[in-house]
Formats: sequence, C-alpha cells, structure tokens
Amino acid sequence: MLPSVSRCTRPIYLSVARPLAHFRPPMDPDPNRPVETTIRTKLTEKFKPDHLEVHNESHMHAVPPGSESHFRVLVVSSLFVGLPLIQRHRLVNEALKEELSSCVHALAIQAKTPEQWGVDPALGKSPPCMGGSKNDHTVEEKLKAGRE
Repeated sequence: MLPSVSRCTRPIYLSVARPLAHFRPPMDPDPNRPVETTIRTKLTEKFKPDHLEVHNESHMHAVPPGSESHFRVLVVSSLFVGLPLIQRHRLVNEALKEELSSCVHALAIQAKTPEQWGVDPALGKSPPCMGGSKNDHTVEEKLKAGRE
C-alpha cells in the first residue's frame, strides 16, 4: 500500500553545468528513485501485470542527472483484453494521474494483452531528444529556482 504522501519530490541538483551525454543511470528498481518506484507500484496494483517494465528515460533528455521526469512503460495485462489501445492508454494515464500532473513530464506507454506480448515481446524505442530546452537560456535559472 502506498502512503498518501506524494512521491514526486524535487531532486537535489549537484551540478547543472556538467554534460549529460554520458550520464546513464542504472535501470534496476531502486528505492532511491521514488517516482520510478511509485509508477511500478501503482501499475502493479492496478493491472496485476503478467509483465511490467518501467524505464526512466530522463537521462536521454536535457535534464539534470538523477531526474525522474521521462518514462517508458510496458504493461502486459489480461485486463486489457477486448479494450482498444486508446482505452488502455487512458487507464494507464488515470493510474498515474498524480505523477503526470506533477513530476512526470513525458510517459510513453505500451499496453499489451498477454496474447499480444506472446506474439511480439519487444519494447519500443524512444526517439532521440530534440533538445527543446537546449536553446532555452533560462533553464539554469529555472533549475536554481526549483532548488530554493
């Protein structure tokens, strides 16, 4: 059972000047990543999945190291049988409503039935970041304000 306190907390930024291109956080579940842990817990409780993958893809974007803002999820559940893809996505979005309204900036969803997973057990790949904030020269100021 999740506590009622939101897991969306602002990370502590040690340095915003260091390049992010080589930063690759570990992808194993880690209680030190509260947003990822909350996503995993909520999806498990809601969908009782046969298979679940939660990938923090924040490191692929123009965000500080350690961020938890961009995720890709794969949920394989028999609860999706008979539902159109858009309804599956709506259910996942509803389960993660709190995170999407606060700390999660982007969520890529793959929602499959066990039969679909059996035919195609692949996880899609996210496109490279186009760097929307790379040309925003106020990003460092915004990050500083977020730490205060």
